[in-house]
Amino acid sequence: MYLPPHDPHVDDPMRFKPLFRIHLMERKSATVECMYGHKGPHNGHIQIVKKDEFSTKCNQTDHHRMSGGRQEEFRTWLREEWGRTLEDIFHEHMQELILMKFIYTSQYDNCLTYRRIYLPPSSPDDLIKPGLFKGTYGSHGLEIVMLSFHGRKAKGTKITGDPNIPAGQQTVEIDLAHPLQLPDIENLRDFSELSRIVLEVQEQVRREEQEEEQQQGEDEDRSQQAASSPAAQPQGGEGAEVEETAAGAEWATQDKTPASQPFVLPMGVISRNEDYPRACRICFYGTGLIAGHGFTSPERTPGVFVLFDDDRFGFIWLELKSFSLYSRIKVSFQNAEAPSREAFDEMLKNIQSLAT
Repeated sequence: MYLPPHDPHVDDPMRFKPLFRIHLMERKSATVECMYGHKGPHNGHIQIVKKDEFSTKCNQTDHHRMSGGRQEEFRTWLREEWGRTLEDIFHEHMQELILMKFIYTSQYDNCLTYRRIYLPPSSPDDLIKPGLFKGTYGSHGLEIVMLSFHGRKAKGTKITGDPNIPAGQQTVEIDLAHPLQLPDIENLRDFSELSRIVLEVQEQVRREEQEEEQQQGEDEDRSQQAASSPAAQPQGGEGAEVEETAAGAEWATQDKTPASQPFVLPMGVISRNEDYPRACRICFYGTGLIAGHGFTSPERTPGVFVLFDDDRFGFIWLELKSFSLYSRIKVSFQNAEAPSREAFDEMLKNIQSLAT
């Protein structure tokens, strides 16, 4: 299993932790050992559920327990997963979130299900190479996000989750048809100025969506009229498809490597990592998904996608006054490419349905 580095060191390499191992024996038999806990390998079981899915089960869960009870287990988990001790964490809300994560993950230390995920397909027109990224999520620590491109949109899907937004959900969506022109560096420090720019674009996007819905309704009406009139010529067709394709590539006609511009976070925006880049290439309007504990009352809120370079981007959560920094995972995964765009889209839909 790959784990993100300790918060907030988003540029550090991933950590590797073995969860089980399989010994292949003669006559096509095998033994499975669980590696969880601190008492060494012990008896386990593996089951192939269906294509691209299998489960592991520990048969000796007493090996997972510690003599000092749950308190010792929690402190050990905190040191290994976060690189900290409980005394290092002064923020009460952060202590609560970390404890929730420990309770949740420790429920499943004896039985785990694994499902195949594909890396996103790439295109020469993509803003940057898609793939997996480590991202900062405030008191939740570092999480893994998959960045993929879909015409005029880019999507960030959570591969690991937290008590608020589970894995499989679309954490950010970037509208590549609406780049943002940031103010000069001094005005950028003013949060109200950035907020004004973003909310203006949000209103523009809302109007465009309404016009698009209205246009679709009119097109449907014309199609019905054409179907009832044998002499009528079909509307739309190939021309409409070409128009949509051109709209989808609208952002690609822009210079994808513009001169960098100075960047600084507005006053009052909180960042777990103060060592963020001070120059960016381009920014786009986007939305981020927020929710209460247990994924209650989810809603998409406006924000700013900031592209720093080929391997790093950020997102300013306007409503939360928070900043997430993402850094590319540079582990080489074997046989992880999607066989087709359709297979990748189906996988995204499946992991989101699991989360809901």
